Amino acid sequence: MRIFLAFCITIISLTAAAQKKSAWVNGKVIDENEKPLQKVSVVILGKSTGTQTNDSGYFKIKVPADKAFALVFSYLGYKDAQKNFYLSNNEEETATIQMAPDGKTMAAIIVSDDNQRKEAGLVKINPKNAITMPSTIGGVEGLIKILVGSNNELTSQYSVRGGNYDENLIYINDFEIFRPYLVRSGQQEGLSFINPEMAKNVNFYNGGFQAKYGDKMSSVLDIQYKKPGSFGGTAYVSLLEQGFHLEGANKKGNVTYLMGVRNKSNKNLLSAQETVGSYIPSSSDFQTFITYKVNEKLQLEFLGNYSVTKFTLLPQSAQKTTSVFSPLFTANLGLDIYFEGKEQDGYKTNLLGLSMLYNPNKKIKLKWMLSRFQNKENENFDIAGAYLFGDRDFDKTSSTFGQIVNPLGAGYYQNYGRNTLDIAVYNAAVKGSIDKGKHFIQFGNSIEQTNINDKLNEWEYQDSAGYSLPHNPANLNLFKVLKTTADLSIQKFSGYVQDNIRLGKAAKDITLQAGIRYNYNSLNKQFLLSPRMQLSFKPQWKKDVVLKFAAGSYNQPPFYRELRRYNGTLNTDVKAQKSYQLVAGMDYNFKGLEGRPFRITTEAYYKNITDVDVYDVDNVKIRYAANNDAKAYATGVEARLFGELVKDAESWFSIGFMRTKENLNNDFYYQYKNAAGEIINAKSTDQVAVDSIRNEMGFVRRPTDRLITVGLYLEDYLPTNKNFKVHLNMLYGSNMSYNIPNSVKYRNALIIDPYIRIDIGFSAQLLTEKSKRRSHSPFKDFDNIWASFEVFNLIDRPNTISYQLIKDFSNTTYSIPNRLTPRLVNFKVVARF
Repeated sequence: MRIFLAFCITIISLTAAAQKKSAWVNGKVIDENEKPLQKVSVVILGKSTGTQTNDSGYFKIKVPADKAFALVFSYLGYKDAQKNFYLSNNEEETATIQMAPDGKTMAAIIVSDDNQRKEAGLVKINPKNAITMPSTIGGVEGLIKILVGSNNELTSQYSVRGGNYDENLIYINDFEIFRPYLVRSGQQEGLSFINPEMAKNVNFYNGGFQAKYGDKMSSVLDIQYKKPGSFGGTAYVSLLEQGFHLEGANKKGNVTYLMGVRNKSNKNLLSAQETVGSYIPSSSDFQTFITYKVNEKLQLEFLGNYSVTKFTLLPQSAQKTTSVFSPLFTANLGLDIYFEGKEQDGYKTNLLGLSMLYNPNKKIKLKWMLSRFQNKENENFDIAGAYLFGDRDFDKTSSTFGQIVNPLGAGYYQNYGRNTLDIAVYNAAVKGSIDKGKHFIQFGNSIEQTNINDKLNEWEYQDSAGYSLPHNPANLNLFKVLKTTADLSIQKFSGYVQDNIRLGKAAKDITLQAGIRYNYNSLNKQFLLSPRMQLSFKPQWKKDVVLKFAAGSYNQPPFYRELRRYNGTLNTDVKAQKSYQLVAGMDYNFKGLEGRPFRITTEAYYKNITDVDVYDVDNVKIRYAANNDAKAYATGVEARLFGELVKDAESWFSIGFMRTKENLNNDFYYQYKNAAGEIINAKSTDQVAVDSIRNEMGFVRRPTDRLITVGLYLEDYLPTNKNFKVHLNMLYGSNMSYNIPNSVKYRNALIIDPYIRIDIGFSAQLLTEKSKRRSHSPFKDFDNIWASFEVFNLIDRPNTISYQLIKDFSNTTYSIPNRLTPRLVNFKVVARF
């Protein structure tokens, strides 16, 4: 009996000891686009229980040690994935699992995303494409430009549905982001605030957005940064930009961190500009996002950013050329400029944001936010140029090839500036939501303090044919002088409430979003109310169609740039620009080539805008009239096709038709007649005007008016090897208008030629799948490494961004185009671990 008991105790002890031998496997599960998959089933092969991935696609599971086993990953719409392991006792291994779509059930995946399909103007963007897409600016904004169009590859700013750059809202984790204000050209810009490697969700609304978003008229870019569950990161190097990011969480999973460092230099891009000289651009930033889960109901979040951008230019010379065609003559006009002087600009931006999230129960969510945003900018330039203007010789057999052989004008000018701008924005806000079944109520309120200190000191001297302009024999006059200071303290109060209501017998039949927001600005003491509504309807048709409608009031109070007149003085009485917008659209899912899923979205829109503060755009510099003396409208139709033209390769096509015009108050000019009834020049000295005709200008094109916009993004790969890929993006935009300063008759009358650009990139995966690498490989911890060769402006088109106006000896004005970048190449290596 004793022997039997001893034997039983020994067996139990050995069994218990064996049971203690265990290990851990953690990691993340991603789809074919490297987006995290949530609620993926993770089970040990042969077992019936396991775990699931969280919202960020991460998982952790306890597994047996000292024996072979396999994990099976299952998710609706994707093929099951299986990975084999053999781990020692207490060993922990990290794995990244990429699941491939199951073509038989892909349609079900598309149909299940109805909530996003019901929102008017919403476009979901995959931030991972921002790294692989060939683009001079990169980032999320590069993807947006394919959707909304662009006319400048050097800037991350974009125009949406006839609006300008100042009419776009940007949020990161609910904190509003601001851009530098003194930037005059795209070559001075640095990094975009958004780090795509840190982004989880990117929602872009190009109109008709909800009341919960702020007080601007054109678009919303809403970005949420990731909350990782395990360690990982990215490192990349290219001729234009370098950077890395790290992410991870502690063992308990209640602390997560993201941090990224980037550096960018456009020196290679700018070296091919028309203006020859020494370009020294640089931009660096550091970002971090940290979360701490105190308990199941309370969580703290911190978002921080610090960015420094510097731009130095020592110009030497410039050669510009344009062609003139008319029934009477043809000419190749050239402008040669020889510079002296220097430009040195600097921009510093920092953001500190702290959030506290409290969920007392499953139906109520509250979020308190505190933030401080500061933007310090300075411009210093003193550049003089002597120029010669005339016919350029393009006869290659001539000894004067490339030179100006018939001078039409000559002169000298000098631009001087010492400008500083310091903007600090302090914000305290609370927002929340209440889930009441068929009603989902959202609300929020914020208080904002804005301090602005600005010093503007600019002057311009012009000398034409030996005479200073404006000419006064007794004095030396400057052509333009701007010298002002401003010290503003502005309080802003805003808030909103909206209800998301599910109507109809089926929960997904009809959805109504109705809300209202308010805004009060202490500077102009204006109180605004903006009601907004969205309605979506999914008819019970055989086709998978969602119909969408939106209407509302979108008012934009002036921030700062809208207050400054052309002469540099401030008008603090400028009121908000007001718009009423209507949007109607359709979302249609269908199966296309070989049964692959496709999606078409179409929207028609109309904006009626009053109290317009008219503006001119020169490169990226926006100059306002600082009044509310106009009305305007914008109307158009947009259509987009999303799908896989090639299996497992994402592509989309976008086309838009738009017209936007404005009508200024009291914009008229006179034509004068002589005694014979002929139209004469009012300044003529040999004819006498005896009569005049008043001409009202009426509606004229706005600076952002563009009839046709086309964007295309394509992915492809070798049929025999998906590790070799090609990415192509193409942009076409029809002509735009450009303003002639101080001219009523010819306001926005100059025409900028259509913008056409094609960028292409070729990528190769340098590492095979992680599971196939040897354990002693120095790259065993890398998920993948890609190398890319990119060609920018493949067709080498000399696109025009603006014009330089030059007068000849007879005082006739000519417009000489300022060109953008020619064909250039870039190399890039991206490693993920």
